[in-house]
Amino acid sequence: MKNIIASIILLTSVVSNGKAQETVYPSKENKEHFIITNATVHIGNGQVIENGSVEINNGKIVKVSTGTTAASARVMNASGKHVYPGLILPVTDLGLKEIGSGVRGSNDFLEIGDLNPNVRSIVAYNTDSKFINVLKANGILLAGVTPEGGTITGSSSVVQLDGWNWEDAAYKMDNAIHLNMPNLVIRAPRRRVNPTTPQPSAADQLKEALQKVEEVKGFFKDAKMYSQETNHKETNLKLEAVKGLFNGSQKLFVHANQVKQMLVAIDFAKDFGFNVVIVGGNESYLIADLLKQNNIPVILNNEHRLPETEDEDVDQPYKTPAALQKAGVLFALNDVNEETRYRNLSFNAGTAAAYGLTKEQALQAITLNSAKILGVDKTTGSLEEGKDANIVISDGDILDMKSSIITSAFIQGRPVSLDNKQKQLYERYKYKYSLK
Repeated sequence: MKNIIASIILLTSVVSNGKAQETVYPSKENKEHFIITNATVHIGNGQVIENGSVEINNGKIVKVSTGTTAASARVMNASGKHVYPGLILPVTDLGLKEIGSGVRGSNDFLEIGDLNPNVRSIVAYNTDSKFINVLKANGILLAGVTPEGGTITGSSSVVQLDGWNWEDAAYKMDNAIHLNMPNLVIRAPRRRVNPTTPQPSAADQLKEALQKVEEVKGFFKDAKMYSQETNHKETNLKLEAVKGLFNGSQKLFVHANQVKQMLVAIDFAKDFGFNVVIVGGNESYLIADLLKQNNIPVILNNEHRLPETEDEDVDQPYKTPAALQKAGVLFALNDVNEETRYRNLSFNAGTAAAYGLTKEQALQAITLNSAKILGVDKTTGSLEEGKDANIVISDGDILDMKSSIITSAFIQGRPVSLDNKQKQLYERYKYKYSLK
């Protein structure tokens, strides 16, 4: 117990004399055998164990049970606290975008060109991003880092949020190829358009979108033939990058909100045999049964938003998770809000719990479901034997903005620092105004 506490203290940036350290150091490998005891343990698969214990050894979960301890293990008493799997942000530009459009040199999320399947987000991932530590302090320990730009944007990778460089952070590389589905329903803009600026007609916009869909289909046809060849005179980087779509080692994440866009995505799954995932899915509740029939998972990008159309219920974005749950669709929740920079993931789940999901179903939508969709559920997403010890400890309900106070976090058994720039500024100005 003393060693664990000492490790946490050493890993936490020290604030003294009003001066905060600017750097939070990644933690070192921890092979220690220890047990978190006397807590309410939320497994992540719907089960809850009161007065439970989580035993960890060599970075892995050894056992989850009620009130048992191993004599050889150190004990971490979490009495009155809640223990959760580390939360997963499934699709994000974290580590690729720092100051938005204001400082171009801090951003590496957008590539020129239209078909960029060979772009790899993992090599651009910045482990020194100031936002990473803020997310850890809110219980988010893994993220799917995703490139943007063009129609086919490139490959995403899953990272754990505690490493010196992208090689350290990589959890599963190049697990998905991302496709931005062209807009197939032309609606009047919500904001007034400058009347002096010429606007293409709705028919022209739709024609251009359909041409784009055909171009993408043509690219995948070429890629399929390329993947079937055993010897290549020349290596085509773009076609080489999507070979995993045809052997099942990669998924196709289709960014789509409209029903028509999602129907085209289902056709891609049928025509090419792809494992397709819908990202966005604002109107997914309208075709939930069809998505279930075709085994298409959904990542709901933005729950706290306006309705998609004028005739939708004003609270439809909050009710969509429950509609997908009822239909049996595998879905996950995401947070793409630029203002809060994705830290409200757990509170999005809390909103879903207020509109039809149970608390454990909502938790599963940001842990195990995300892990399944990203293809990392064998090693993370729930507190089960043999999985990595990616664990969050909270004083209260992690889905409740009022009571959620993260006190400890572990990534692969390593106690990670929860310090961040915002906490440092808080302490700095407490000191300035003698509020300590």
